[in-house]
Amino acid sequence: MVHFTAEEKAAIISIWEKVDLEKIGGETLGRLLIVYPWTQRFFDKFGNLSSALAIMGNPRIRAHGKKVLTSLGSAVENMDNLKETFAHLSELHCDKLHVDPQNFKVSSENVFLMNFTSHNTWS
Repeated sequence: MVHFTAEEKAAIISIWEKVDLEKIGGETLGRLLIVYPWTQRFFDKFGNLSSALAIMGNPRIRAHGKKVLTSLGSAVENMDNLKETFAHLSELHCDKLHVDPQNFKVSSENVFLMNFTSHNTWS
């Protein structure tokens, strides 16, 4: 179990408050689907994923990306209870959707990259 210090919690909250969920969420999921095309199999009902342009312009991809980051926001609000906070999502993605855990590592790297590159300066 992760135990954050008060300073770590404050830093996480400060950074998270600057995240544009809609912009970063859509770009992150779109990038994931383009760079790692095998992940598209989980989104076959999301419409046109035939090209990078189609993926990045797909409103369902943008909406789901925002939904993912909104869910991550619940982690920020529940830093002392992460396991319980994500138990349902873990069960859904592991047991029902059979998502490879490696995809979550790749996704988290994309969230970091897209968030970092979207800010010219960090204060």
